[in-house]
Amino acid sequence: MYIPKAFAATELGQLHGLIEHSRLAVLVTQGAQGLQASHLPLLLAPDEGEFGTLYGHFARANPQWRELQAGAEVLVVFQGAEAYVSPSFYPSKAEHGKVVPTWNYQAVHAYGRAEVFDARERLLALVSALSDRHEQGRERPWAVSEAPAEYIEAMLRAIVGFALPIARLEGKAKLSQNKDAADFAGVHAGLAASPLQVERQLAQEMALLRGA
Repeated sequence: MYIPKAFAATELGQLHGLIEHSRLAVLVTQGAQGLQASHLPLLLAPDEGEFGTLYGHFARANPQWRELQAGAEVLVVFQGAEAYVSPSFYPSKAEHGKVVPTWNYQAVHAYGRAEVFDARERLLALVSALSDRHEQGRERPWAVSEAPAEYIEAMLRAIVGFALPIARLEGKAKLSQNKDAADFAGVHAGLAASPLQVERQLAQEMALLRGA
C-alpha cells in the first residue's frame, strides 16, 4: 500500500482498532490458481503474537483455503471509513482554484501465513465467537446453540478454519492532514453535513485528529 508519511498509521492500538471496526475483510492470496480473494468476517486476538492473530473460516468448497494450507502468503485488507472530498469543501478554491477532488479513507493491510484447521471443537468455538460478536446490541441476540445440533454438525463439516499470525501490519489514515487549517476545517464541515453515515463517521475521525 502506498503510504505517504503524512498519512501513516503506525500505533498498534490504532491499527487493531481499525481492524476491530471493519466488519468484513478481503483476504487475498496468489498461488497455483493465480490471484484469489474472499470476503470474510474475521476475529482478532490482539495478544497472540507480536501483532496479533486473525481467525476466520472458508466454505470447504472454496478452493482458496488450500493456498493457505500450501503456505501461501496472505494479504488481508480491512477498509475503514471512507469519503469523497469535493473541491468545493476547500476555502482555497475561492482564492486560487488550484484544487482537485480526492478521497479520504482509513485502511489496514495485514500479512502473514496461516494455519488451517478443521477440528470440530476449534471450529465450533470460532463460529460461536463470530456470531456472538455480530449479534451484540440486538434486542434478542441469536446464538449457535439455538440451532439444531445435527444441523450445526453438518455446517461445521462444510467449513475450514484458519489462524493467521500477523507478521506485518500497514496502516493508512488519509484525513486531510496535508491541508492547512482552513481547508482541513472545510473538509471536516463538508463531511459532517453529508447525508451518508460513512462520511459523517470520517468527519468524526478528523475531529479526533485535530480537535475540529
